[in-house]
Amino acid sequence: MPNRPRALELGMATYLVKKRLIKRESRFPVTLMLEPLEICNLACHGCGRIREYEHVFHKRMSVEECLRVADEAGAPIVNIPGGEPMIHKQIDEIVNGIIGQGRFVYMCTNGLLMNRAFGRIPPSNHFAFVVHLDGMRDVHDKAVDRDGVFDKATTYMREAIELGYRVCTNTTIYRGVDPEEYVDLFAFLKDMGVEGCITAPGFDYESVTHDREQFLARVESQQLYSQVHELCDHMDIPFYNNPLFHEFLQGKRQYRCTAWAMPTYTVEGWRSPCYLLADKHVGSLRELYDDTDWDAYGTDRDPRCANCLMHCGYEASTILDAFSRPRDLVTLARS
Repeated sequence: MPNRPRALELGMATYLVKKRLIKRESRFPVTLMLEPLEICNLACHGCGRIREYEHVFHKRMSVEECLRVADEAGAPIVNIPGGEPMIHKQIDEIVNGIIGQGRFVYMCTNGLLMNRAFGRIPPSNHFAFVVHLDGMRDVHDKAVDRDGVFDKATTYMREAIELGYRVCTNTTIYRGVDPEEYVDLFAFLKDMGVEGCITAPGFDYESVTHDREQFLARVESQQLYSQVHELCDHMDIPFYNNPLFHEFLQGKRQYRCTAWAMPTYTVEGWRSPCYLLADKHVGSLRELYDDTDWDAYGTDRDPRCANCLMHCGYEASTILDAFSRPRDLVTLARS
């Protein structure tokens, strides 16, 4: 079980009760996905972002814009993906400013530049690195198409943990990789002392333009994800996915997509409808909510969504659905 800060869990619970039960709001952000830039220092095979946003690689959000968007969303958690956030010269001001608003920040990184944050972003319960690792040395370096990335990233991860930073990881499970590879990785990360391991199946989606054979269809994704996690039973790996989302990824539960709960803001504006699909960009969160036909999207409604198991569409669904299922709510409270 991951060792999340108690203040994070209490803050999220209070926020959800206020939004769902007291104010009875039908749609609201649970987590904000904030991308202050799109350029990256890698071109990983599984990333569609590096190709989709090539025309805006020169753009950077200002600190003021980032803080305004975080305040507009109002969500207690802000995820900062990219691109590679550590390329942004003012990333420390952005993160520290969002933390100053009382929010929790998870910064997604490939780990190559994370040492730049040491000292500029103080260790805090309100901040965590999320380092993307898709296997042990040979497998990961192949996935990111550069030698030496695994060793450098894990060196900085160890240093960060020693300095008191919260460090999590994000792993995509791909076709063609021996499931035992992931078992070795998770055991390695547990021994290192990471706070938690986020996992996701590598399903096919629209922005991927090459090497599609490594990606999975929906049922195949669920089967491989289940196989990997069964191999990890009794290893006490600190998996970060909540238990309901974990069962969803194995095909044991079904949910409707709630992409509106994890809205994405990029250098081009609010991305509609979700982190993976961009039919348009709009200027405000209210415009995103009011002008997006949310009922048009989902695995049985839009062919582009057919294989989707993405956390931005379904992790919030598991939490929000639990409010009408007391047993599931208890399961979440115990996780």
